[in-house]
Amino acid sequence: MTLRLTVDGERWRRHLLATATAHPGIVPVCKGNGYGFTIGRLARRVQWLHEHAEQTGTPVDMLAVGTYRELAEAATRYDGDLLVLTPWRPVGGAVEVPEAHGHRVVHTISRLEDLRDLTDRDPRARFVLEQLTSMRRHGMTRRELVEAGHLLAERRLPGLEGMALHLPLNTSSHLGEVTRLINDMVAAGIGTRTVFVSHLTRDELTTLRATYPDFTIRPRVGTDLWLGDRGALQVSSTVLDVHPIERGEAFGYRGRSMPKSGHLLVVSGGTAHGIGLEAPTGDQSIRARAATLARGGMDAVGLVRSPFSIDGKQRLFAEPPHMQASMLFVPSGARVPAVGEDIDVRVRFTATDFDSVVVT
Repeated sequence: MTLRLTVDGERWRRHLLATATAHPGIVPVCKGNGYGFTIGRLARRVQWLHEHAEQTGTPVDMLAVGTYRELAEAATRYDGDLLVLTPWRPVGGAVEVPEAHGHRVVHTISRLEDLRDLTDRDPRARFVLEQLTSMRRHGMTRRELVEAGHLLAERRLPGLEGMALHLPLNTSSHLGEVTRLINDMVAAGIGTRTVFVSHLTRDELTTLRATYPDFTIRPRVGTDLWLGDRGALQVSSTVLDVHPIERGEAFGYRGRSMPKSGHLLVVSGGTAHGIGLEAPTGDQSIRARAATLARGGMDAVGLVRSPFSIDGKQRLFAEPPHMQASMLFVPSGARVPAVGEDIDVRVRFTATDFDSVVVT
């Protein structure tokens, strides 16, 4: 009775090694639900990558988590430094980091007042300064960066580990923006030659390293590392029950009548796993808009396409997913899987919690 992620271990590990090799100075990102694997499992795999540095040619001496709450799960499974991507604020977990691994934590500072506050509390705190990019989420402007440079020099702070740039997706090229930001950093007198970047292509990283040969460029990589070879990952759901149903018969929580004859399948996987929950994609293409209209039309007549597939055919939800199971409709004439059989599921890994993760 499981929603299961099965990983072709040999193929996945080969991909991880290849990705680390292609990204010198890589900082693996292990945040949220651990891209479906859990943070703990990924942290152990980062330790494994570090132990294979001779093979990849790059030590993996740092991993990144999303929030301070996620530190504990990573810290006990990985020996290196721990970069927190959410900017430091003088509240909650940010000021309650356990002493046991506090010396390993590298904070992200995106506001001048936070740089003052953090270093007032701990003059030896380790941190990266985040610059404001065109994404405009967190970060210091050019003027604030100049003030930060003055503060660093005035206080002679030893904990600066580098600059951080969080760049947007789906742009033709980041190089112009990154070049401007690095030049701003140099002009501000920030005494570091290490830059942490996200969402740059391999070609962009190569060009950036050639343009700034005296800099260390450290790519933070999450999706491309853990989910970059989708062929190594298979998600399956167990068929829990099968019921024949005739047209007009009532079923489900709301007593809806079935518009066609066929079978009801009850399968593992529901809203508690992330099944049926959809986040905005941001896709503004005509095709995407047409798909949204089509889904709305199907929903109006009680027919909604599910992520569950049987023999390569994506089946419909009979009704909205339940918390831990879903009801599917299989029309007459189609093969009906048996109870206990596994069927395929297409999921968004970053929003799915699996009952079981099996690495072969």
